[in-house]
Amino acid sequence: MPVNHYLGSQMLNVKNLDIQFLNREDKSWFKAVNKVSFQVEKGKVLGIVGESGSGKSVTSFSIMRLHDPQSTKIEGNIDFQNINLLGLSPDEIRKYRGNKIAMIFQEPMTSLNPVFTCGYQVKEAIMLHQRVDKQTAKEKTIALFKEVQLPRPENIFDSYPHQLSGGQKQRVMIAMALSCNPELLIADEPTTALDVTVQKTILQLLLKLKEERGMAMIFISHDLAVISEIADEVAVMYKGQIVEQGAAAQLFNHPQHPYTRGLLACRPAPQRLLKKLPVVADFMNGDKEMGLKHLLEMNSYTQAEIEQRRHNLYQQKPLLQVKQLCTWYPINKGLFGKTTEYVKAVDDITFDVFPGETLGLVGESGCGKTTLGRSILRLVEPTSGELLFDGTDLSSLDTAGLRKMRRAVQIIFQDPYSSLNPRLTIGNALMEPLQVHGMFDNNEQRKAHVLNLLDRVDLKPEYFNRYPHEFSGGQRQRIVIARALALQPRFIICDESVSALDVSVQAQVLNLLRELQQEFGLTYIFISHDLAVVKHISDRMIVMNKGKIEEQGFPEEIYHNPKAEYTKKLIAAIPGHA
Repeated sequence: MPVNHYLGSQMLNVKNLDIQFLNREDKSWFKAVNKVSFQVEKGKVLGIVGESGSGKSVTSFSIMRLHDPQSTKIEGNIDFQNINLLGLSPDEIRKYRGNKIAMIFQEPMTSLNPVFTCGYQVKEAIMLHQRVDKQTAKEKTIALFKEVQLPRPENIFDSYPHQLSGGQKQRVMIAMALSCNPELLIADEPTTALDVTVQKTILQLLLKLKEERGMAMIFISHDLAVISEIADEVAVMYKGQIVEQGAAAQLFNHPQHPYTRGLLACRPAPQRLLKKLPVVADFMNGDKEMGLKHLLEMNSYTQAEIEQRRHNLYQQKPLLQVKQLCTWYPINKGLFGKTTEYVKAVDDITFDVFPGETLGLVGESGCGKTTLGRSILRLVEPTSGELLFDGTDLSSLDTAGLRKMRRAVQIIFQDPYSSLNPRLTIGNALMEPLQVHGMFDNNEQRKAHVLNLLDRVDLKPEYFNRYPHEFSGGQRQRIVIARALALQPRFIICDESVSALDVSVQAQVLNLLRELQQEFGLTYIFISHDLAVVKHISDRMIVMNKGKIEEQGFPEEIYHNPKAEYTKKLIAAIPGHA
């Protein structure tokens, strides 16, 4: 068994790590990680940051030895407390996995078994590793649930994963990872797609637990702003290599590599009013000395431009008028089946949207923003209120009228993968609505229209015959944007359309949405839990909470002078917000 003695307080020393994967079709090997080296000190947090495909999760899986040995080649050293983990047998590595090194995986819903209660799954891990009886394991599980600040831990113990919110599921995963008192905790994208407020509480919880337990931590993310909230040291990965690493404060204040500068620049910053977000390519392909200041100067709106746009927008008649809209769901029924209680998902909402405007709708999960968007389209039937689109009362339309209206009003759903039929090629998925609505004379003309759409959202013509699973998340998002544009609509509801994307891809999609708006004269309602993103893209903002409007107005007014305590909480939760 190889032993390396090294100085200092290093708990983990990764040196010259190479990882290759077997391509089963042509039996060739693809190098995913190339000569990666880093250290993790006791009680410290190393942040590993990079885009999807950069190799950061692959690296973390190798520490836990979770790769299939039949299709993976790993070379180099992974020394944990002077023991090279790559030299251990499968039986020996099990003594480290879970006991000394634990991992929080990226997606808690797929990491938790849906057929077992949350308590059972954590209890099982404790019984397996600590050799205790069922009652002791249950007591330890409930104590862990209390430690990760889950509400009503006894109830959560008996709850199934689908009965919990995203933040609660993430806390269950943290409890499971902590169940055997690990000395090193690996957190792989543990806050991706969570509300910014939930994300902030998870980050604070992880730091608190690290301090109390004296753990070391590797925190993996695509977002440097998130990394800035938690890491002591940072390693930036790009195409399987570490291109820059160092103390967090030094790296954020004086980034050296153009890729690092690009990642820092492409996240929407609420302090700026930009026409276009910088993207990583601006730094990687352009002038290597190009600074963020220069990019911002080129892209910033002047106050005169802002005032002129607002004058042009708000002298028009509204395109959409929402008046006292309510969407309630019955939850309790009394004697004779009479409903006695409702969940008021949308409760007395009134606002207008003007032609060519982007109205931002922001709030936490459960605030009613998605239900509001679907109620406008009558995908969910409102309980009461008025919906007027270009003077037409949407609530009075029959099925034929609704179908005609939906040519003009489209929606981009939150999860592009689940909103695409896995059995249809991308070309057929985009042609289908054209066929349903009888647009164009034949399929040849429809195909030409679809190819033009693919080109417009920066996708290649050969993608026409590919299936959804063959694309990255950012590419799928462009596909569903193209599908929303297929019927040449006037109005599009974007429901959390960038929430799960890398910040670099998110910047590209936000820029694309703005370009399409200018090109086609589109009107948007843009729904998100991220106030920084909503502020960047919106002409006006509405902040929603518990089915009601907390406040509304121009983005910079709400950001700099929030009236509601709830809005102040959303602003304070923005990653990197001082």
